[in-house]
Order: sequence, then structure tokens, then C-alpha cells
Amino acid sequence: MRFTNAAACNIRSPHQAALFSMLCEIDRICVKHRIAYQLFAGTALGAVRHGGFIPWDDDLDVVLLRPDYERFLDAAQAELDASYYVQREFSPHWPMPYSKLRLNHTACIEKFHPKDRQMHQGVYVDLFPCDSLSDWAIVRGLQFLAAKAVIAQSLDCRGYHTDSVFKKAFIRLCRPLPRAVLWRFCIQAGRKTRRVHTFFGGGSRYRRNVFDRAWLLEECAMPFESGQFPVSAHYDALLTALYGDYRTIPPPEARKRKEHAVIVDLHRSYTEYLDVQAAMTFDAPARSIR
Repeated sequence: MRFTNAAACNIRSPHQAALFSMLCEIDRICVKHRIAYQLFAGTALGAVRHGGFIPWDDDLDVVLLRPDYERFLDAAQAELDASYYVQREFSPHWPMPYSKLRLNHTACIEKFHPKDRQMHQGVYVDLFPCDSLSDWAIVRGLQFLAAKAVIAQSLDCRGYHTDSVFKKAFIRLCRPLPRAVLWRFCIQAGRKTRRVHTFFGGGSRYRRNVFDRAWLLEECAMPFESGQFPVSAHYDALLTALYGDYRTIPPPEARKRKEHAVIVDLHRSYTEYLDVQAAMTFDAPARSIR
């Protein structure tokens, strides 16, 4: 493990223990292949504020600049054993514009009904790509709109329910648009601009997905559970951009609704829960961890 130390482990659940084991595998591959990555979003927040997982957090986020992201996906597919499944963006049975590393023979059922019953729903780590943001203001705005259209198409294919008339209309409008063209425009492949974006990383607001490139290039070691892992050397600025007053812990009533999974089983496959999932109703969608 990179940056190993003898810190005490404060993992609070078997789910978090599985996620931490997956993080160690990600780190092993990245160290071996000299691939740069960072803990991101709620996981970076957990490292800074809690020295590990946010106690009520039930996922783990990693971010990589696009070239490293693609190198990692290739290396992970080649190196990981049958315990793992690399769920690549826009792959069969996964229409989303980001990737996940999944554990086979497990279940992590979230708050939606998948259209594709072959979609892998094992315990996962989110792998978010970080792409170049144009130096031209008009193009930046168009990149954001292109990302919104791609995400709308992806959610529609995955299975997305909403009572919002506006969202339904926007999804319907986006269906015939050329996804590949919009995606290529959004990622600005090969360009080295001053700023980068994580529009495909799940955040809905423009300002919460735009960062100076240096924030993703410059890292420092941060304690996370029983080891240390890379976070942005500019973590205070990054977490402030993401969460505002990130050091203030939310009250107990604000924590439960930010959990993602409704069923987690480390011993049985998600395939055994498909009928249960189909019968579920959800009062509120998942929200970002804060």
C-alpha cells in the first residue's frame, strides 16, 4: 500500500471494510503502473475530517485525470482476479459516463429500478474521470450543457424515475442527440487547459465540478483508516468548492437521507435481489454525502 503507516483502523461496518480492501487494490495497481489518482468528494472529506470513512458514508470515490483513468481501467481488467468486475463507462449493461470497480457475488442495491436486469449491482467503488475544461467561457458553458445531455441519456437508459415535468421533458429532448459527439466535445481529449471538470462525476452544479488543474496534479498523503492515501494538496480549496463549510458535521437527521444503498449483502449476489428491488418504492433519491 502506498504511504503505509500504523494508524488504528476505525472502520465501522463490513461494507466499509470491503470498500477499504478495494481501495487497497486500486492503490496497488496505481503504484505498480505509476498511475496518479486521488481520493475524491465524500472520501476526501472523510480523510480530512474523520481520518477515514465518514461514519454514515456507504460509498468510496476516486478521481483520475482522463489519461490515468483510461490506463487504470486497462490495468485493472488485466490484473484483478475473478473477485472483481470492472464496470467501464458506456459498456454493455452500464450506460453511465463514469466507471465502477465492483465486487462479484455481492449486492449493493440502490434507490432506482434498473431497466437492464443484467446490470452488475455488486458492492462498488466509484471511478470518476476528470477532463479538460476549455479556456473560453462560451465553450465551457457548452461543455456543461453537453455533459447534462449525456447524463440525461445515460440515466434514461439505466432507469430513472422523476415527477418533475421539466426533467421528463429534458430527457425526452436529449434522447435523439448524438451521444458520442457530445461526449467527445465535453472531454476535450488531448487538451491541457488551465482548469479541469468532473461534470460526469455526479455533481449537478457547474461550480462544484470545476477546479484548477493543479488541484488534480499536486497531491499529499492523508491518513485514511489504517493507511495513508493521496488527496489533493489543495484539499481545503477543493472541499470548500464542493461542500462550503465542510468542517461542520451535519446534524443526525441530515445523515440518513444521504445514504446510497438500501440493501448491502457481502455474501449473496445482487441477482438474488432483483425481484425484491423491482417491488421497492423510494420516497427520496440518494444525495451526495456531506
